[in-house]
Amino acid sequence: MLYFHDFDMMVRGGSIALLVLWGWLLVRDHWRALPARLAVAMNFSIACHVVATVPGHAPFGFFFNWIIELGSVTVPALFWLFARTWFNDERQIGLRSWSLLPVCMILVVLVEANFESRSPLFYASAAMLRAFMFGFAIAGLWIAWKGREDDLVEERRRLRVQMIGAVGTYVVLTNAVEVAVFNGFAPEFLRSLLQFGIVVLTFAFCAAMFAIRRADLLGPAQRVDESAAVFLRDDPLAGRLIAHMETERPYRDETMTIAKLAAQLGEPEYRLRRLINGQLGHRNFAAFLNGYRLDEVRAALSDPDQRQVPILTIALDAGFGSLGPFNRAFREVAGMTPTEYRSRAA
Repeated sequence: MLYFHDFDMMVRGGSIALLVLWGWLLVRDHWRALPARLAVAMNFSIACHVVATVPGHAPFGFFFNWIIELGSVTVPALFWLFARTWFNDERQIGLRSWSLLPVCMILVVLVEANFESRSPLFYASAAMLRAFMFGFAIAGLWIAWKGREDDLVEERRRLRVQMIGAVGTYVVLTNAVEVAVFNGFAPEFLRSLLQFGIVVLTFAFCAAMFAIRRADLLGPAQRVDESAAVFLRDDPLAGRLIAHMETERPYRDETMTIAKLAAQLGEPEYRLRRLINGQLGHRNFAAFLNGYRLDEVRAALSDPDQRQVPILTIALDAGFGSLGPFNRAFREVAGMTPTEYRSRAA
């Protein structure tokens, strides 16, 4: 056991060192990117979890112990926010989403305050906290899973599968072990062994991140200007793609995928991915399609002959599946609502 304890502490220290180094590189090189800032916060939270799960009492004093405890419970919530900005390329997070972080902290305070008495409030708070953490983790995994085909950044696509496997295993095992140990169905050592596995996983993930160009993972999409688009048309595949999008308008099909588009062009899917990402500057296939959809919508909203056509009809005709994603995409690009845009155009 002594050797295991020594090795455990060594791996924990190495994990924290890698988290700190990775966080510093993100602060230095990518601080303006929202995914990078969330990754730094998540790194801090994971480091708190690594410290909080050290076997025995953490001898840091009341104040620092609470900071570590509060930081450790926000890992799943920060993972969910990070997944939204990194995998979905969301540029901002709403206030309602941010407000869920203090909810987790309040729940852990209630759990700790009622730990000795084991009152009904303790069990209710513990159950809600566990449900929140489980729900955030599953939501983050779902984001990673559902967008895997649309992802045009090759390194990020591969990391999706690895992260789904690693985090999914972590969520299932953690909940199973915690419930079993709490109810006396499994020995306490099993919890320590699980936490050690999580620390090793953290170490491996951080080490893997250093082998990847951070600009590929966190850099902003490089949109192509009009002058560059002229030269793109000289590229055979790029010219065919642009002509196909402008004449056939495949983006109007709300079920359009990159595999379908590649089949229409008679080209391998990997070549189309490289073209849209490397030359056209899009990190996500949905964003590529939405660019054409939004151009069509703005033209329709500015057309006096279509003043009486409902905005929803225009959005659906352009290929948007529902009003919510359309409104978000439109506001992100135009900086105003479709109704405001139509009024100004008039």
